[in-house]
Amino acid sequence: MNTLSTSDTRMRLALISIMGVLGTAFVLYATAFGLRGLSQDLSQETHLYTTGASLANGTIFTHMLAGAVITLLAPLQLIGPLRRRYPQLHRASGYVFFSAALFTALAGLSFIVLNHTIGGPVMDVAFALYGACVLVCSVQTVRAARAKHFALHREWALRIFVLAMGSWLYRMQYGVWFALMGDWGIGENFSGPFDYFQDFAFFVPYLIGVEVFLRWERQGQPRLPAAAQHALTLLAIAALMLGSYAFFPIFFGQS
Repeated sequence: MNTLSTSDTRMRLALISIMGVLGTAFVLYATAFGLRGLSQDLSQETHLYTTGASLANGTIFTHMLAGAVITLLAPLQLIGPLRRRYPQLHRASGYVFFSAALFTALAGLSFIVLNHTIGGPVMDVAFALYGACVLVCSVQTVRAARAKHFALHREWALRIFVLAMGSWLYRMQYGVWFALMGDWGIGENFSGPFDYFQDFAFFVPYLIGVEVFLRWERQGQPRLPAAAQHALTLLAIAALMLGSYAFFPIFFGQS
């Protein structure tokens, strides 16, 4: 492996690792929130809880718990040295991830059917599309692995990775926006222009980015210059740090 490819690999590994570390705060938050939602009355605390709607409450807080699992496991699945050294662990955690992804998608879709989202029809459509993407990509990832089509498995794994991190990225993007723009563009019940943008922006651009990357790779086209790749990676890390700084007080119950 030449020096350039080694540097690229290290940068990608650094970004994935930082996503895993920073995402742990969301994992802890989502786990605690999900457990409380399944065992307590949170009607005075969150719009997600509806008094008397036990089925809807069960679906959304199961969605939170399963989402915490896939957010935790997604970065681990992409760490090459770990995957190569412990293939059985990668396979076992992959099936756990797959099961949790199914619960996440089906529970989230069920909640939308039963209760709708607070953001109205636009958010309903966007979040339903997100759930459908999680469902399809998780199934396809496992199908390709079981068929030993490992190149195809990798492609679907990249897609499900960006989807699995979606709930966390949704909050990180809000954190960056609040840090830079305050509450401009944020409306009541998520009805502002930035809210409508966010309904799709936490997963659609990332899926498009994966598709562009895979298309370049299949056609053997040159990627961005190393300097540009490194600059984008550092920019992504800085944005995640800023978003985490804004949301950590919420994750840890300090605001």
